[in-house]
Amino acid sequence: MKDHGKYLIPSERSVVVTRRHWASLTKVGASCGAVFLVSLLIVTYLGDEQFFAVIGVLGLLGSLGWFGFAWWFWITEEFVITDKRVLIVSGVITRRVAIMPLTKVTDLTYERSVLGRLLGYGVFVMESAGQHQAMSRVEYLPRPDQLYHEVSTLLFGPRSVLNYRGRPDEGRDHPTTPLPPMR
Repeated sequence: MKDHGKYLIPSERSVVVTRRHWASLTKVGASCGAVFLVSLLIVTYLGDEQFFAVIGVLGLLGSLGWFGFAWWFWITEEFVITDKRVLIVSGVITRRVAIMPLTKVTDLTYERSVLGRLLGYGVFVMESAGQHQAMSRVEYLPRPDQLYHEVSTLLFGPRSVLNYRGRPDEGRDHPTTPLPPMR
């Protein structure tokens, strides 16, 4: 996972670099497995006839090729969070880089289904000031609790405090007044 470096600007540093959780391959894996099993049954029980033998072998090879391509796509895709942007670098033949500046993220929702909690993945839903973004929903992220804390620190950490004009106040400490307890 080194491909993302050529898409970063010199003053940018990577905070998170990961790929999607292996569970993202389960849907295509189940489909390929079903095609593989049906093709195997065709070759085993109907393989005496040349037509069915060819169909069965094509099904076997096609399912393996389909899963191989999905795995290749999975292995080359990167989810990158820097101190300035969020990037998803994807594509096997044609590379695609989706970018969202961190300053545009207005809301971050973190979801974990029951299966996600069991297998260790989660979903980030990022919203941007009234705009629909290409990466508004990023599914199957591994170590989602750790990623959530790292992204929250980048978005809402000490440098995210806005001055009176609505611009970030870089490098200034802002004393916070504790709120009274709710009753």
